[in-house]
Parts: sequence; structure tokens; C-alpha cells
Amino acid sequence: MSSLKTLVFFATPPHDCSYLDDRDATTMFVDPRATVDKKLYSQLTALGFRRSGSHYYRPHCEHCSACIPVRLNVNHFRPDRGQRRVVRQNEDLTFNLVRAELTEAYYELYARYIEQRHHDGDMYPPSREQFSSFLVEGATESYFLEMRKNKTLIGLAVIDALDDGLSAIYTVFDPDEEHRSLGTMAVLWQIDEARRCQLPYLYLGYWIRECRKMSYKTRFRPIEALLNGHWQTLPNDG
Repeated sequence: MSSLKTLVFFATPPHDCSYLDDRDATTMFVDPRATVDKKLYSQLTALGFRRSGSHYYRPHCEHCSACIPVRLNVNHFRPDRGQRRVVRQNEDLTFNLVRAELTEAYYELYARYIEQRHHDGDMYPPSREQFSSFLVEGATESYFLEMRKNKTLIGLAVIDALDDGLSAIYTVFDPDEEHRSLGTMAVLWQIDEARRCQLPYLYLGYWIRECRKMSYKTRFRPIEALLNGHWQTLPNDG
């Protein structure tokens, strides 16, 4: 079994940044031959790593530190007026946590989301192989949160269980239901689930101040950021 002391890391050559124009990015990966169990995955996450399928990575850019790992202490979180409104808007939905797997219904929702919301991104065009390698493979404890309206699947959030919390991996939803703010709703549900499981943290991945698509993360307060190797609360203007 691998440990932090025995892990080997690799860095990619510089490549175009997916989030900031005119910048190069370098990514550090855990050796894919390593055996990463839940304990090691939890330790890596606390150090700022993320999971994408079977790969564990973090930004390692020489001249840029814009990607900041963020997490919520769920016991300190209190929803604001807008977040309470999102909960009310979705009171007609049912939520069900299931094991992560590839089904035709899940893939069809994912494909619609990528085709209509991210047709200019790295994940276009979608494929079943991409869905499985990105969202199903790799984790020791990974789940899908189904969001259904009258039994129809309209949202799907991918969640990993860690020793000290949950990790919000990805969320897709029916583009016709955009008015429901299902991305925000999924985070709010995961906050409640972490509390129910008596886990202190919900990890939200990376936040980039200049990236508009990530601005929603700092609406959850108080939010903690990994800065200079230490988790610390971001100021309200952060």
C-alpha cells in the first residue's frame, strides 16, 4: 500500500491553461501505479490534490498560483438569503445517493450538459468512455447524488467520501432546468450530508479569483483556502 512518504510524482510539460487566457499551466500527478486508498486520498486532498478518474493531481505552475484549493467547515456554514431561496425552489425534488456507475440515463444527462454548457471546453465532445474514466473509475468511495423531478432525472452530482469530509467532484444538470441553480443545490445538499455523517469538511476543488465560472464557491461562507501550506478562512472580499 502506498503512503505519502513513498509516493512518486510527475509533472506535465507546460500546456494551455483551461481557465485563464494566455497562460501556460503545469500539472503534478501522483504516479498512476500507486495504490491510493481512502486514507491516502484524504491526506492528498488536505494537501490540495483533486481526483479525476484514476488520477490524483494538483496545479504546479512555475509563475502562477491562481488555483487555490478551497473547502467549507460545514458546522460553521449558514446559508444566505439566495441559498435559502434555492432550497425553496427545489422542494419538489427528490434526492437519492447511489453508488457511482455508468448507466444510459446518467450518460444522456451528462452528454446534454456538456454539449449545451461546455461545447467550447476540453470535455467536448462527450463520450461514454470519457464519462466512465472521469466520473466512475478510481475512487474508493464514490457516489452519485440523483436529483429527480417527478421521477425524471434532472441533476447528478459526483461525491467522494473522505476520512474528514466529502469532496464535491462534479455536477451536471438538465440545461432546461438552469433556473433551479442545481449546482448550488447540490453543494447545499452535500453540506447537510457531511453534517449528518459528522464529517467537518466539504472540499470544493479549486477557486480562481479571475474565473467567473468559479465565483459561486465564495458565496458559501465562511470558506477556507489552502494558502502557503495552511488552511485559513478567506476574508469576505476574498
